[in-house]
Amino acid sequence: MVLDSDVIIHFAKGGRLEELPGILPEFQFLLLDVVKNELSLMILSILDKMIKRDKTVMEDRLGGTPGEIREYARLTSANGLALGRGESACMVYCLYHHDVLGSSNLKDIQSYCEEKGITYLTTLDFLYFAIKRGKMTKDEADAFVQQVRESGSRLPLVDFDTYICTKI
Repeated sequence: MVLDSDVIIHFAKGGRLEELPGILPEFQFLLLDVVKNELSLMILSILDKMIKRDKTVMEDRLGGTPGEIREYARLTSANGLALGRGESACMVYCLYHHDVLGSSNLKDIQSYCEEKGITYLTTLDFLYFAIKRGKMTKDEADAFVQQVRESGSRLPLVDFDTYICTKI
């Protein structure tokens, strides 16, 4: 599971970043160098602990093949799609490594992921699984969304009684 910065930031603002890997323990969580550069020092200190001590998140670099480098350049260039660096890096990594993307930036990722067959989960999808697996109650998920929104991040309000993730 390759994490984009928005999901990481949402879980940090919601006070539950360290719990994120436990929601879907069947996945190895991955932080790319490009995404790491987008995060604040406070979030990086939490992630560093998760990487070094807990080993619940691994690090990797984008650009293992010429194809990855070309596709990343195409996605981020003004003549291409001009998408964000983090989202582009995550999508390219997932495309070449057949991985799942964790990103809530649907404006930038949705059409590309659907076109290329990349499975993606949003912050709301993670909350859905947290509720289904007993890691969080619906009230806690609602409070999480409210806290993230109050801290300045965009996150839609949903009814977790009816919300369903059909992606995995």
